[in-house]
Amino acid sequence: MARTLLFNKPYGVLSQFTDKGTEGSPRPTLSAYIDVPGVYAAGRLDRDSEGLLVLTGDGRLQSRLAEPRHKTPKTYWAQVERIPDEAALEALRAGVELKEGLTAPAMARLIDEPAGLWERDPPVRYRKSVPDCWLALTITEGRNRQVRRMTAAVGHPTLRLIRYSVGDWTLDGLAPGAWREI
Repeated sequence: MARTLLFNKPYGVLSQFTDKGTEGSPRPTLSAYIDVPGVYAAGRLDRDSEGLLVLTGDGRLQSRLAEPRHKTPKTYWAQVERIPDEAALEALRAGVELKEGLTAPAMARLIDEPAGLWERDPPVRYRKSVPDCWLALTITEGRNRQVRRMTAAVGHPTLRLIRYSVGDWTLDGLAPGAWREI
């Protein structure tokens, strides 16, 4: 039977088990945290994003989670520059025009900083003159760097991005770098 793991991917870690992209100094990969044969990431999470990554050896589950046609909801916590007004939130909810076309509508709302949030290493760049806030965004697509590009398109660049959930699975109880089998 195929195994399925939930992993809280730390900032700076690649969503793969080997680094084929650099000469000399390899970047951290999943292999530094997970020594379970036969599991692979169901979708990607950028190196500079953190949070929930589902790994499985079940090809059907991997397809259901990663392929946009299945519309699996994924919720992100995004720390953004400035405080979005209702017009910016409505733009996210309606869908944002990116270079490859309009995104599907997202669920978007302002939230308080998530409780129990861990420190990021390196820390997010703070500017005294520019306020920031947190958004919860739920999308059903998964375009390359989609949440970052959506928030930037409405005038609120993302400073920190954490995937909180994939479908019904969440980060709850998972410290950065930790995983559990489901």
